[in-house]
Amino acid sequence: MSNINYQERIPNNVDLSNDRRLQRALEAWQPDYLEWWMDMGPEGYQDDDIYLRTAVSVDQDGWASFDYVKMPDYRWGIFLTPFEGERKVNFGDHMGEDAWQSVPGEYRNILRRVIVTQGDTEPASVEQQRLLGHTCPSLYDLRNLFQVNVEEGRHLWAMVYLLHRYFGRDGREEAEELLERRSGDEDSPRILGAFNEPCSDWLNFFCFTTFTDRDGKYQLRALSESGFDPLARTCSFMLTEEAHHMFVGQSGVARILKRTAERMKEGDPRKLGVIPLDMIQRHVNLWYALSLDLFGGEDSSNAANFFAAGLKGRDQEMRKYDDHLALDQTYDLTLFNPQGEQRIETIPLRRAMNEVLRDAYIEDCEKVVNTWNRVLRKEGCDERITLPNRRFFRHQGIYAGMYFDPQGNWMAPEDWEAKRDEWLPSMADKSYIHSLMKPCTEPGQYADWISPPPRGINGQPIDYHYVEFAGS
Repeated sequence: MSNINYQERIPNNVDLSNDRRLQRALEAWQPDYLEWWMDMGPEGYQDDDIYLRTAVSVDQDGWASFDYVKMPDYRWGIFLTPFEGERKVNFGDHMGEDAWQSVPGEYRNILRRVIVTQGDTEPASVEQQRLLGHTCPSLYDLRNLFQVNVEEGRHLWAMVYLLHRYFGRDGREEAEELLERRSGDEDSPRILGAFNEPCSDWLNFFCFTTFTDRDGKYQLRALSESGFDPLARTCSFMLTEEAHHMFVGQSGVARILKRTAERMKEGDPRKLGVIPLDMIQRHVNLWYALSLDLFGGEDSSNAANFFAAGLKGRDQEMRKYDDHLALDQTYDLTLFNPQGEQRIETIPLRRAMNEVLRDAYIEDCEKVVNTWNRVLRKEGCDERITLPNRRFFRHQGIYAGMYFDPQGNWMAPEDWEAKRDEWLPSMADKSYIHSLMKPCTEPGQYADWISPPPRGINGQPIDYHYVEFAGS
C-alpha cells in the first residue's frame, strides 16, 4: 500500500481502520502528543502558516507535496514502505529464514529497547531546538527548522506505532514515557547524551543536523536491514525524510563558511560580525564527538546480540558485504591504559558492529568536510576545517574518561584542561555567537553572518514568503 489515507484521523498506509483496537489506542495517544507539541515544540510560531512538505505517498517519485500549514495541523501519521512479500532475514544466526511479521518472543525485550532508544531521539531534538525560531537568520532557515521539527515528530509517530502494534501494554507505557522525558532535564532526561545538550544558536543547530542527524541516518540504515520486517520498512521511509535534515545542516555550515571567508578578505571576522573559522572548528569538534558516542561501545555484547538475532545489521548489509554471518572475522581496537600506553586488542567482528557502523559514519563525515573545504578554497582561503580523531572528547566506550587531543594523542588530564578552550566552544565563543543571533524575518533578508542559499525550496526563490506570520 503506497498511497497514504488522509481521510482518517491518523494518516497512514498500514490499513489502520481494520484494526479498531490499535486505532483507538493511537487515537487516545494523539491528544497527549499534541499537548507535548504545544508545550515543547517551536515556541511562538504555532499560529503561523509555514511552507512545509507533507508525505502523500511512500513511492520514491512524487512522495511529498508542499503547501502552507499551521504546525499543529500538520498531518503526522504512520508510513511504511510497501510490503515486499517474500523477504528473508539476511544476516546473523537466522539468515535465510522468513523475515518476522510479528515480534519473536525471545527477542521481545531487546527489540523493544532498540525501538524505544530510536524513538526517544525524535522528540528530544524538537525540544533542543524549540527556541531557535526567535533568532532565525532568514525565513528560508526558519522554514527549514520547522520542516525538520515536524518530521522528527512524524518519526516519533513511526516508533510509537510499532510499540502499540507489537508490544501490547508494555509498548503503550513506553509510548507514554516518550512524551514524559525532557531533553536536559535532571530528573527525567532523554536516553542518549547528545540529545540532552543545549542547542541554543544556529551554528549549534547546523552542526547538530550535520553530525547528529547523520548518526540517525546510519542507525536507520542498520535497522532497515532488520529481520523484523515492520521495523525495516518503517526505517526505510524515515530515511527519505532524514536526507533533508542533513542537507539543512551541511549547507548551513557551508553558507556560514562562505560568508566568513568572504569577510576575512576585509579583516578580522570578529570585528566584521561573522563567525571566525576557529570558532566554527570548535563547534565541529563538539558535535562530531558527541555524535560518535551515539554509536555505543566499541566492544559491545549488545551489538553482537543484535546482529546475531538478525535485528540490526551493518550499513548496506546486502550491498557491501559477502559474509553475512560474521563468525570467523575479527576487528582490531586500539586501547590505552591509564598511563597512556597503547596496545592493540583483537575482538570478534560481531562484538565490533558498533565500530563498523561508526567507521561508515566517519567516512561519510569526511566527505562532508571535504565539501566545506571546497567552499573555503573557492573563496581563496588557505585555512581548512578538519574532523578530530575518534578518541577526542568521548564519553562512551573504551575512550570514555580518558583525554586525547584532536589528533588522537593521549594527554594527562591537567594538560588537556589547559587546552580545552582551544578545542571546544568556550564561554567567550558562546557569548560572541549569541551577540550575532538577531532575527531576520523579512522575505529575502539574511543575517550578515551567513550567505543566502544558492536556490530556494521546491523551486521557489530564496526571497519567497516561506513563513506567513499570523496577523501580518
